[in-house]
Order: sequence, then structure tokens, then C-alpha cells
Amino acid sequence: MAITAALVKELRDRTGAGMMECKKSLVETDGDVEAAIELMRKTGLAKADKKAGRIATEGKIVVEFSDDLKKGVMVEVNCETDFVAMGDEFGNFASAVAKRALSDSPADVAALTEMPLEDGSESINIVLKTMIAKIGENMSVRRFVTFETEGQLGAYLHGTKIGVVVDMEGGDAELIKDVAMHVAASKPRGLDEASLDAVELAKEKEIAAAEAANSGKPENIIEKIVEGKIKRFIKDNTLLGQSFVKDPDVTVEKLVKNADATILGFTRLEVGEGMEKKNEDFAAEVMAQIGS
Repeated sequence: MAITAALVKELRDRTGAGMMECKKSLVETDGDVEAAIELMRKTGLAKADKKAGRIATEGKIVVEFSDDLKKGVMVEVNCETDFVAMGDEFGNFASAVAKRALSDSPADVAALTEMPLEDGSESINIVLKTMIAKIGENMSVRRFVTFETEGQLGAYLHGTKIGVVVDMEGGDAELIKDVAMHVAASKPRGLDEASLDAVELAKEKEIAAAEAANSGKPENIIEKIVEGKIKRFIKDNTLLGQSFVKDPDVTVEKLVKNADATILGFTRLEVGEGMEKKNEDFAAEVMAQIGS
């Protein structure tokens, strides 16, 4: 069967693949568009698997809430470059993943990616692999956090790279957003002293004691020095103890207390945090791709 330009265009419109790849698939399937789509999907999945080992530290954070602000989800979806992260296709995919996580409350990422991206569509995993094959970058749904409260949820997104969700009782939407913005900027390690990591706190005490012991001061003074250092550490690293970014004369604890509100919890996610990022020469990478 003759492979016409109209057939190639139809296949390109339906798959988003390149012209030569479409023509090759049509030749192999004797012009059968449906068979060509199936062949390209199989080929695409194979290509996607080859890219799975590549580090994907860019991407975006997406937040979705129920209408009553009692349930929510924050999702991190990754890719390899900021260029792809800013694209509509990647953004729409990430938003759809967040909506699915909110509506179906999956137990973990593995369960989430087996769910359909949209009602009646293919699974998130299949759609993701198809995008990887089409765009040429490794991508992943890295993590998500779900929220449910008797209070009210609110969020702040710093661009698409940092997301914060705050759970608050009392107050209003503006106060919640202000607190979330503060968390994005100040990166508190916990809500209060009780929520700090016990091992980390003990280590700080050990360091403070060693530093004070080298000062040559009397034992009773050393104890006060250590106590002061630990109080400062707790103040600097807990949300309630920190000075509010918009008004350093007021702590966050005082801010919410003045509004007759209580912070029940918060979560901060940043794209790529904890992942090893490669420092690459972008111009060299482009030239290498042109050469290949």
C-alpha cells in the first residue's frame, strides 16, 4: 500500500512522533495506521526503558485541594531539563497525576502510577513512558504527600520548584498563605521542639558542649552556654520559634496566636532535593546530540 503524506500526517497527529518515525512505522505495517500506532507504542516503551537510568532532577511541584479544603495532595514529578519542565505537555501531565492522587488516595507511588491518568485513559505509567519516548528525557513521578484535616488546608508555590502545604485551625486563607510562604523561604525542620529529630538535637547538644568546654570557662557557665545555644538552635529551626519573614519583630507563634489560630502541621517539598545533580556543559550536550 502506498504511504501517502495524508497517512503520515494522521499518524503524527495521533502520536506526536516525528515524520520519519511515522513513515517507517507505516511502511512496516503496510499503511495500517492502527497497527502503526501499536508498533510505535511498543517501540516507544522500549526507548523509554533505556532512559530510565538517567538522572531526572528537574520538574515541578503540583498541589491539588478538595473544594472544602479538607483534603489535599502535593506531588513532585521529575524530568531532566527545566526546558521540558516548563512545557505544557509536562505540566498538564503533572496536574492530571495530582488530580488522580487526590481523587483515589493511592497507598504509594507504585499504586498511583498503575491508575489511569484520566477516567477511561491509559495508566499513568504507560502515558509517562510514551512521553519519555516522544520527548527523549527520563521522567518520573517521584513522590506525593496526602493531607486530610478537620481544619483548613492552604498552599504556597514558589514558581514550580518549591511547594508548601499548611494545615491550620482558625485564621483565614491569607494567614495560611503567609505561613506557607514563610516555610518556603525559611525551611524550618519542624513545627516545634517536640517535632525535631531527637538524634539531630542530641548531636547539636554534643557539639555545643564540646565548643563550650574548650572555652576554659567554669562548669556552671558552660552549662548556661550550652543551654543558650540549644535554645537558639530550636528557635532558628522550628516554625513556631522563627521570626516571621514579613515582620521579624514577631515570631510565627505570636503571629498565629494573635489571629486565634493554631498550626496543625506543614510540609515543604522542593524539586530534586536529596538527589545528586549533574553539572553538565549544555552546549557540549547539544553538539553531542547533533553529532549523533
